[in-house]
Amino acid sequence: MMQQGLTADHYTYPLVLKSCSALFDIEQGREIRNSIQFHAVHDGARPNIYVQCALIDMFAKCGSLDDARTVFEEMPERDLVSWSSMIGGTMQQGEWSEALSLFRRMRLEGFGLDSVILATVIPACGRLADVRLGMGMQCCAIKCGFNDDLCVSNALIDMYCKCGHSDMGQYLFRLLDCKDIVSWSSIIAGHSQNFEYVESLALFLEMLSLHVRPSPVTIASVLPGFSEFKLINKGKEIHSYAIRHEYEFDHFVASALIDLYCQCGLMREAESIFEIMSDSDIAIVNSLITGYALKEDIESAFETLRVIRRANLRPNSVTIITLLPLCNRLTMLGHGEELHGYVIRGGLQSVVSVSNSLIDMYCKCGCLELGIEVFRHMTVRDIVTYNTIIAALGMYGRGEEAILCFNQMKNERIEPNKITFIALLSACSHAGLVEMGHLFYNSMMQDYGIVPDMAHYSCMVDLHARSGRLEDAWEFIQKMPLEPEIDVLGSLLGACRVHNRLDIAELVGRSILEKQTEDPGYHILLSNIYAAAEKWPDAKKVREMIKKKGMTKKPGNSWIQVGCCIHFFAARDWSHPEFNVIYEMMLVLFSQMRDEGYAPDSCFLHNQLELEYDGMYMLCD
Repeated sequence: MMQQGLTADHYTYPLVLKSCSALFDIEQGREIRNSIQFHAVHDGARPNIYVQCALIDMFAKCGSLDDARTVFEEMPERDLVSWSSMIGGTMQQGEWSEALSLFRRMRLEGFGLDSVILATVIPACGRLADVRLGMGMQCCAIKCGFNDDLCVSNALIDMYCKCGHSDMGQYLFRLLDCKDIVSWSSIIAGHSQNFEYVESLALFLEMLSLHVRPSPVTIASVLPGFSEFKLINKGKEIHSYAIRHEYEFDHFVASALIDLYCQCGLMREAESIFEIMSDSDIAIVNSLITGYALKEDIESAFETLRVIRRANLRPNSVTIITLLPLCNRLTMLGHGEELHGYVIRGGLQSVVSVSNSLIDMYCKCGCLELGIEVFRHMTVRDIVTYNTIIAALGMYGRGEEAILCFNQMKNERIEPNKITFIALLSACSHAGLVEMGHLFYNSMMQDYGIVPDMAHYSCMVDLHARSGRLEDAWEFIQKMPLEPEIDVLGSLLGACRVHNRLDIAELVGRSILEKQTEDPGYHILLSNIYAAAEKWPDAKKVREMIKKKGMTKKPGNSWIQVGCCIHFFAARDWSHPEFNVIYEMMLVLFSQMRDEGYAPDSCFLHNQLELEYDGMYMLCD
């Protein structure tokens, strides 16, 4: 048309711009904008409000919110449709706070409301978990007579569920006289998001009984329930349904199916779906990486990351925070640094959750200073940031610095929670700051109204026990309002061994022997304490109790990364291919230890046994 010299008008431009949106062709959209501006200057053909709204919608859908803002701010006059276009575009780009700011600005300029703009902006309250603001939006809907509007009701159901109030979402859902598939999908997804899988599955079955056909969103929302309960056969039926209705290529469905198969241990099936969809969406990649993380298969997880990088898919924040904890568990610093490189190249440093995971990874891999450096470079911090760094400093025995971080957190007006005080009490325990620990324990209850739980009690027992105040620790246990768990007692029992306090160990031991547990660790510790005191009959009695209860000690294990290879070792396991070489080196090391005057601690051996020595000291459990 343009080549034939015909000029586009106000009816043509919106149609062409809509095509640009559908094709995500922002460059063509910019050319059309330039054409509109050219004709406005040279021919006086200024664009009307429909053309400007189409431009806003096109730029927003193509991912250029800045261009959309420019068009919007240059509009000489705005109506409700233009505000709806700008707010809708902002919502599409995930700028929830900005969308709400635009809504407030619109109201201040005197514009009224319609059902479309309310249904558009209400989900922002859910995304920000601001239930009070969401309730305010519901009041606006009621005052304006939109409380019976289906789109507004669906948006409210979604908002309440995302704010953790699925009961209110369920109430609104039951009030609906006419429910569509969006209504069903919203409430099913809402229960799944709140880990209420029984309710989610029940609603799905109710929907099917009413002959309502599930949509891809419904399928993706109900599959987590099948994953949670390992209902793999039912999950496969849903997969078959998705294939019959050509839903299997939907990104959300594919991602949920991969989650299902990974949770049920069927990695081959998950990988098959990934091979079909691997180059289409990062969420699908994240699902498979999560599956590998569950199996602690770090090599496959990182190989998947490299595959998608070669396919020009960019890892997002979810990818990074899924992989980093795997580096923590296996203390694989090299892989963690590789992820940090992805973070820097991808510009993800500003994502708070990513920086929090990096701090945790570095600290757990023995690089506290690198974790502190990440912390210092953060421009925005949250409660998780401070909990992570306080816990790390405490683990390294730097209690005074942990307390300084806590004070900094208070200065930034971040309210501490239960986890904060667990980290603080643990830091005081490791640093021997008994009095400060008591101050924080009392402050937690008196200043913040936090009721202590078993983790706090365990920290307080450890605080006393590590400093040698074993009587205080035992007295604290006796005054606890809850029955102490075995780990609380075990903390004090370990201290009794260090400080050679058989009297308190026997008191604690009686409580431990009454507990039902499959792990004989504390029983063995008690037996060793008796053996160290040469109370052999008591030691033998505890060992016999272990056998009678059928408890077995899990063999100790460790691993080390050499280059790109991880070597695993387990107690009493001779399967390592280089075992003979390692054994010979151990002989050399034990010989050097003997020459330097080291002698093994044999106090835990029974007095009728003799420690044989043939040039090597055997280290016993």
